[in-house]
Amino acid sequence: MSGNLDICVATMTGTALMVAEDIADFCRDNDVIANIIEMENLTVENFIELKGPILITSSTYGQGDVPDNGQDFYKKLEEISPNLSHIKFTVFGLGDMTYRDTFAYGGKKFFQLLSDLKAELIGAPYYHDASDGSLPEEEAVNWFKENIINLL
Repeated sequence: MSGNLDICVATMTGTALMVAEDIADFCRDNDVIANIIEMENLTVENFIELKGPILITSSTYGQGDVPDNGQDFYKKLEEISPNLSHIKFTVFGLGDMTYRDTFAYGGKKFFQLLSDLKAELIGAPYYHDASDGSLPEEEAVNWFKENIINLL
């Protein structure tokens, strides 16, 4: 197997970054080149030029918000609203079902925005529930292995 994957990370406490790192390690073990980009270092122009596919890993902060390091990128992407029909993407979102009304909204907001901008979904998004006691990194790698890597 060979291919490329750009992993764009929005995180507050580092969990979404740990998820990205574990998926990147799995990719490298399977001859897929994985590039991690933390969203504070991402512009809309850079995003449009990514060769992808793109995996968004995003936690949720506050009242269902995108984490601080992804806020500027999210707002600019929403404001500029470029046509992203050339981009293939999926999402691994992190949340806590004890906050049912805003569960995994960070990831869900990215999913909705990219879909609205005509990006093509590859594989179903996954939303991890921190309240179930499972490790998000393990869940992410299992989901990626079973559902995404063969689509790259």
